[in-house]
Amino acid sequence: MIEYRDTAEIGAIARSLGPSLTATIHGEPADAVAASLVDQLSSLAGRVIWNGWPTGVSVTRALHHGGPYPATTSPTYGSIGVGSAQRWLRPVTYQNWPVELLPREVRARVLPAAE
Repeated sequence: MIEYRDTAEIGAIARSLGPSLTATIHGEPADAVAASLVDQLSSLAGRVIWNGWPTGVSVTRALHHGGPYPATTSPTYGSIGVGSAQRWLRPVTYQNWPVELLPREVRARVLPAAE
């Protein structure tokens, strides 16, 4: 929870926040400060909540939400937690490609000093 003393302080506080699953604004619809935060918080959080409360889970290595459907569609990977990202990954192999034509992220792994 973040409290602020004046409206000038809230923008600086919001810019200092890191990525999160959720961001919640408690305010009134006419509150211009709260309304001004929507775009900023949307870029940081996957769910922006108005006058409500998030579920309170934390994405950590220890968190795993597996089990039978509908908890997960794969018993190998959970639907939340760090391991859940593997559910959405699609491996791609680049065979015999010139390094300079590889995607930037792949090039950085092949030639870390070059980027």
